Amino acid sequence: MKVVAVLFALVALSYAAPPQGGADKDAVVLKYDNDNIGVDGYNFGYETSNGISAQEQATLNNAGSENEAIAVRGSYSFTGPDGVVYTVNYIADENGFQPQGDHLPKAS
Repeated sequence: MKVVAVLFALVALSYAAPPQGGADKDAVVLKYDNDNIGVDGYNFGYETSNGISAQEQATLNNAGSENEAIAVRGSYSFTGPDGVVYTVNYIADENGFQPQGDHLPKAS
């Protein structure tokens, strides 16, 4: 289950990747923080000159038990081709990947 949660988090980050070409190809990293706290979790975040940013924290829940799972919380933001800044907040845990954003459809 840990692998699934991490996989979902990585997929979410891949959607935040800038398109190839244009001004984004010259973007530079302005800020990068990474704190790998071992098997209990991690924290990381970054910000780029073209307005892309992301942050994520993970913690290990129910360590050593049959229900051991990593819970990830994070967000990423980017400016779309329409000039609008899009932000996605998400949780990835034993219940799957749960994104939220003003531009995303809402569950009924």
